[in-house]
Amino acid sequence: MAEIKNYTLNFGPQHPAAHGVLRLVLEMDGEVVQRADPHIGLLHRATEKLAETKTYIQSLPYMDRLDYVSMMCNEHAYCLTIERMLGLEVPRRAQYIRVMFAEITRLLNHLMWLGAHAHDCGASTILIYTFREREALFDMYEAVSGARMHAAYFRPGGVYRDLPDSMPQFKASKVRNARGVAALNENRQGSLLDFIDDFCTKFPNYVDEYETLLTDNRIWKQRTVGVGAITAERALNMGFTGPMLRGSGVAWDLRKTQPYDVYPEMDFDVAIGTNGDSYDRYVVRVEEMRQSNRIIKQCVDWLRANPGPVITDNHKVASPAREAMKSNMEELIHHFKLFTEGFKVPAGEAYAAVEHPKGEFGIYMVSDGANKPYRLKIRAPGFAHLAGLDELTRGHMLADAVAIIGTMDIVFGEIDR
Repeated sequence: MAEIKNYTLNFGPQHPAAHGVLRLVLEMDGEVVQRADPHIGLLHRATEKLAETKTYIQSLPYMDRLDYVSMMCNEHAYCLTIERMLGLEVPRRAQYIRVMFAEITRLLNHLMWLGAHAHDCGASTILIYTFREREALFDMYEAVSGARMHAAYFRPGGVYRDLPDSMPQFKASKVRNARGVAALNENRQGSLLDFIDDFCTKFPNYVDEYETLLTDNRIWKQRTVGVGAITAERALNMGFTGPMLRGSGVAWDLRKTQPYDVYPEMDFDVAIGTNGDSYDRYVVRVEEMRQSNRIIKQCVDWLRANPGPVITDNHKVASPAREAMKSNMEELIHHFKLFTEGFKVPAGEAYAAVEHPKGEFGIYMVSDGANKPYRLKIRAPGFAHLAGLDELTRGHMLADAVAIIGTMDIVFGEIDR
């Protein structure tokens, strides 16, 4: 029998388990990974440089396209940075709406991660389950912004508009009869808040279904327990954040340690693991979904009882109401100047970070007093995590590399930028 020799294996960038355009050069000893060298840059779109050529408002939609499964969380960090530099006061109702949609986005991200990660490891059923719930969450996005993914809903000083009083309805067609449509529209008879409230009531049972499929599943445990383990000290040294850090037992969550908007008023727990392996990170993210659901419910209850403005009344930063713009010349001028010239930010620098579903997502901005940033840098959590791939995969089997890429929850829009 021929002796097995060391060889180099190209994994990706077309491989479905590479989660984007990742090219992984693996040095193998038989089926065991000796070294993993991630090659990135295949999705580089120069977002940070493009931001220097556009007004602050024009760059906002670019944030959605960084981590394209956590859209509003990217917008959140961008808006917080600008508000910090301008010293803007955000209305409380807008802060509650932001926190609610940041947690809806966390659910969107974790459901995508869970479905894709389990699918990569051979558990195909779970993908169908998680996408069922993602449809309802995308309907919430669409109700407030008109878009299912790239919302551009958060704005410096608040949010684009208030929550709608009604939900879009399904209509009977050739492929759906009236009885089927009536069942689909059952929870769409009231406002968006009613729809979200109904989702919050049902969601814990859905998470129970995911756990029934995976948590004690023997094959799932064989694929994840002890795979990609990292100690708390090493995770901190490598700049890991989010579930990648909390899975190793470090209770670091920016919503608690460096709270922003109305997170100090929210009642929720920080989920942590003990072993720092793929299984612990799975347990942490599943518990995070339950906690996000708690936060969303608290926001719904507050928003029902407290009407009010949803964006700053400073028309040099935020667009005036459409009715005022059509009846008042001064408001029309504000609108015209805002969308052609933009607003000027005082000279200085600021950094703001949010507890993004993947970890600490931060925006560092330098202003020279103009209507566009002098410099903009993005602190993407996935970048630090991918840098640890070599260390996490050494000594594991080739099939484990797929599970480790999955547990990192990487998206290349933010890594390559």
